[in-house]
This record gives sequence, structure tokens and C-alpha cells, in this order.
Amino acid sequence: MLVTQNWINDYLSDNITAHEQAKLLTAAGFPLEGTEELDSGDVRQDFEMTSNRGDCTCHIGLAREISARTGNKMTLPAYDLPNEKGSPISEITSVQNEEPDLCPLYTARIIQNATVSDSPSWLKTRIENRGDVPRNAVVDATNFVLFELGQPTHVFDLDKISGGKIIVRLAKEGELFLPLGEDAKEIKLTSNDLVIADAEKPIALAGVKGGAKSAVTPETKNLLIESATFDPVTVRETSRRHNIASDSSFRFERGVSPLQIETASNRLANILLDVSGGTLCKGILSDGKELPTPITVSMRIDYCSQKLGVEVSKDEMVSGLERLGFNATCKNGVLSCTVPYFRGDITREIDLVEEVGRVHGYENITIADSVEVRVPSTGGEADGRQAVLNALAGMGFVECVTHSLISADGATPFLVEGEAPLLLQDSRAAAEPVLRPSIVPSLLRVRKHNDDNGVKQLRLAELGSVFKLVGDNHEEHVELALLIDAKETGGIGEMRAILDRICQVLTATITVEVTPDETATWLEPSGTVSFNGNVVGKIGRLAASIQKQWDVPNTIHLAQLDLNALFTAYPPDVISTPLPSQPAIERDVSAILGEDVSWQHVQNAISSLDLPWLEVVEFVTVFRGKGIENGKKSLTLRLRFREETRTLTHEEVDEPSSKAIEALCTLFGAEIRS
Repeated sequence: MLVTQNWINDYLSDNITAHEQAKLLTAAGFPLEGTEELDSGDVRQDFEMTSNRGDCTCHIGLAREISARTGNKMTLPAYDLPNEKGSPISEITSVQNEEPDLCPLYTARIIQNATVSDSPSWLKTRIENRGDVPRNAVVDATNFVLFELGQPTHVFDLDKISGGKIIVRLAKEGELFLPLGEDAKEIKLTSNDLVIADAEKPIALAGVKGGAKSAVTPETKNLLIESATFDPVTVRETSRRHNIASDSSFRFERGVSPLQIETASNRLANILLDVSGGTLCKGILSDGKELPTPITVSMRIDYCSQKLGVEVSKDEMVSGLERLGFNATCKNGVLSCTVPYFRGDITREIDLVEEVGRVHGYENITIADSVEVRVPSTGGEADGRQAVLNALAGMGFVECVTHSLISADGATPFLVEGEAPLLLQDSRAAAEPVLRPSIVPSLLRVRKHNDDNGVKQLRLAELGSVFKLVGDNHEEHVELALLIDAKETGGIGEMRAILDRICQVLTATITVEVTPDETATWLEPSGTVSFNGNVVGKIGRLAASIQKQWDVPNTIHLAQLDLNALFTAYPPDVISTPLPSQPAIERDVSAILGEDVSWQHVQNAISSLDLPWLEVVEFVTVFRGKGIENGKKSLTLRLRFREETRTLTHEEVDEPSSKAIEALCTLFGAEIRS
């Protein structure tokens, strides 16, 4: 924010140099970003301003910070009620506030028979030195109050207000408004825009910009002074929606208290009477909510010293807080502080501790020479995520970090019935306004880019957030998405083996189950993946329609997993068992089955027979092609038999092997291949 040395010194009893101002304000939390010495002898300075310190977006606010740090007394201007000699204002105009939640307080005063001319030298100099262009005495006066107090105000030409009344309302959809500015163009408003209107039209975009059709000109005689406050979120959204920013919106977005409205109105009216003459009408019109009651925050003196790491006396605490505008009293070791209206950022005890620290000076707090080091415990969500990503890297995956915004066309195929995309209302994201419901579109973009640049085989993985609307509820969770090219050896079987490894890393077992599923329409075929009986996601081949949409040449196999519960429980309890001391006997069985028979069906059927000495049923391969009729497949599985105390004979395993083959034929109509 731009300020000048002389203007800050206007509010301090003792003048200080620009260098001293910069040093003090930087120490108070407002770093100097730039400085410029002016021909007039003044110095223009640019200080960084945080979003929670709207009270310091003005010269008095920064002077207050300097006063608190140094004890240099403040010398504030008078904010007395102006001399009212004109007719009662209620006989001339009215104010109607239809949106008190969005405009907590709106006030209006009227000056009649004013003369709009150039600003006097003192006013013009202050405006020019800050880096602004003087316009006329009326406009410059509103800018002076803005940069002095941090309170935006506005002045309308009363004679251009149709119907002689002010209405604070929401705009009508499609209503037109021409903002102030030499190159300004008429904009189309939405029903979410708050406006100041007369009986016929909007005359200002509330908190953002005045309107050209009610602007003050050299011919203006009668002035209507607006001093108000508006909801910060509404101002911010309107400003972004129409790409209009102003010094006023900058301050309203940081919060302006209704309790400072009348002070600013009095100050502006007095300046306008001084620089433009005229007669102030009696009274002030206002409409809105009841004025808020100042809040009180307590702080324990011992707690403050403990948190700061340095002893600060009670008197120093009270004195420093009072110089910042707080009303502080102490009883039984506890400070009760009434928060000034301009400090909306102070709500908790720790906030007061920070204020005491700033006034005392962080440079006066000794830094400990030693640092306590504690070795953190292992495990937890972060370690679980990293363990899976490390395992995937070992299997040849490239980890991706992609943008969470995608196009509406890219998002739609990955939503099921009852789900809707979550849209971002920001003109800068017009081309890709949807928060992704799946990471798959992001990985497909990466795959396509690599293919276009000659990389024909690739494994991709990403762990990131996905978003969607289910009914009226916004849902968000972290998804692990995996992508491999189907041309890789093993195809979907390779992806299944990858899932086995992930399950082993997170649970210390390999108990992965895949069951057919038709809800994930972007996969064909698709299956539901379970680890230890708990559903964790989907696996399948990318649907041909989506492959065509993304123009990806290779068939793609995918997995989408929600592993957050397993990440949190990482590392798993591992039970060590000795390696088997006896050899195993393995029998491979090839069976021709219908396409509707899944590996999971076969594995479950054989396991349920409770065959003696059967250690495991393993998938080997599946074949479709020459010699196998359409609609069928040749599935090869392996039966492993082992006895812990002795070596089995082949004759002993003949019978359980035959029972397994018999089950395949009986349950699934299998034809056993020799």
C-alpha cells in the first residue's frame, strides 16, 4: 500500500524520517517493498499489507503502529459533527436498505449549493504525492478520507438520482451498469451483485465502483455523501466476477466496521464544506442492522510471558495495548481488553499475545541457543502414502502431480447417477472450471502428451484429491490412480499383481478380491477391488469411447483406489513365520470356461472345498484365440499342496486334484484341457 512520509507525520506529535518509519513498520509486520523520493521533499513508500489488517490500509493506521512502538503521541483530526444549516435531509431524499446482511449499515448526508472546482494545494499535494491523479475537490476529498481513515466513501450528484431516493438491493439478472472510468465499458450484472440504485437504475456497484451516470462533474451543485460498509465476501466476488478492482474494494474485502461509518461521514462532510462550500442539510439518513457491541478478550499475564519467552511487565502490556487502541484493565493477573472497532482480527487470547509481542519488539526477544529435538514416531498417513509411492516407483511407475481443474467434458464420463460436478465460479477458469471427480482424466492427458512426443509405453501414478457433489453435499477424498498400457506383458493381470503388492505393503497380507462391477461406466470391463474384505476401489480397462475421446492410441488398464483408512493405520502388524521345510507338489489345470466366469468365482469355489494339504490356488494365465470358441476362455490355474511334517507323494495329491477338477466341471461346465 502506498503512503507518504509527511502524511504519516501529520498524525504524530514528533516527525520521524522515512527510514525510521520503514524500520518501525517492518518490525511491526508491514515490510517495506519500495520507496521513492519526490521532488517536493516528501517520500513515497510502499508497504506490504496482510489480508487481516484492514485497519492499516490508511495513514492513521500506520501512524498508530508507530506510536505504539515508540510512544510518539498521536495527533488526530477532529471528527465533530459538521455545522448543519440546511433543510432536514428527510424532506429531500430517503434511504432503503433491502439487504442488511450484505450491507450492515448505509448512511447518507446532503450538501446543497456546493461548487465543484480544483482542490486546494494542501489536498492536491497529498493526493499527488501518494501517487494518485487529482480530479476535483469533491473526488479528491473522498480519496483523502479513504487514505486517511481506511473508510471508503462516495459522493453522488444528487440531481442525477432518479426519484430522489437511494435503494440498496441486489441487481436484476442482466441489468446494465456503466462504471466510472475513462475507458470503462457497460457491464451486465447478475442477481448476485449488490448495487446502490435509485428509483430507475443502479448508480454504483456496492463497495467496488461508482457509476458514470451519477458522477460528480464541474456542473454539480448538490451532493449526496455515501458512507457505508458491505459484506467482504460479496465485494470480493463481485470484483472478481466483473474484473473490476478499486482502492475501495481492496479495503472492503478486508473488513470495514459499521462503528467507523459516522466518523468518516463527519470527516468527509467537514472537508467538503471547506473545499466546496455549500450548506449541509440537517440530519443523517441510515438503514441497516443494529451497531455491533465491542467484544472483550481476556489474556493471562503469565501465559503471555510464557508464550513470548520473555518477561513483560503488566504495566508495559497495558500501555502498549492502549496505544494500539485497546481499553485494557487488569484484575487477578488477567487483562480484560475491549477490542477497538477497527481490529476485527482480534478474537482470541493468543491474538493479544501477538500484539504485546509486536509492541515489545520481536528484536527484544532472546533466541534460545539450544533447540530441543524429538525423534518423531514412525508410521501414520504420511508414511503410508510414501510407502505405496515407493513401491510403485520400484515397479516402474512415474509419479504425476497434475492440476485439479479439468473441463466439463472431461469430468462428465467419470460421474455416476446421483453425482454432479463441482464447479469453480471464477472467470480465469472458464475453459476448465470443474474440480476433477477422478484423477484418470489428468493421467490420460499426461499419457496423450507423452505419446505425442514419442513415448509409447508408460506407467503413471498419482495420489491426489478428487471432488464431486452428491445431492447438495460436497464430497472430497484422496484417490490413488494407476495407469498402464495394455501392451505391457500381462495386461490386466499385471495390474492385479500391482494391487497385490500394494495390499501387501499396507496390510502385510495378499488378500485381494476383484468382483465384477458395472457402475464404473468409464471401464469396460470393470471390477470392484477389496483388500481383506473391505472395498477400496475399481479396476478395469478404459472404455473405448473414452479412449477415443482422449485420442489415446493404446488400450489402457486402470485402477482407482481409496486407501486413506489403510494409510492412517500404517505400518501393519507383521507376523513372521518360518519358511516351509517340506517341498510342495504343484498341479497346473487348464479349463475352458465361459466369459461370465471370473477368476474370483473359480478361486472361491476351489478354496471352499477344504481340500487336504491345499496351500494356495494361484492364477497363472488366461488365453483367448485360436482353438477357443467365441464367448469362452482358457483359464490356467495352479494348485499347490504341502504337508508341514513330511514330503507328500504324487499319488496322495491325485485325489484332491481330481476333486478340484470335478468342481470346475460341475459348477461352471468347464472343459479340461490336457
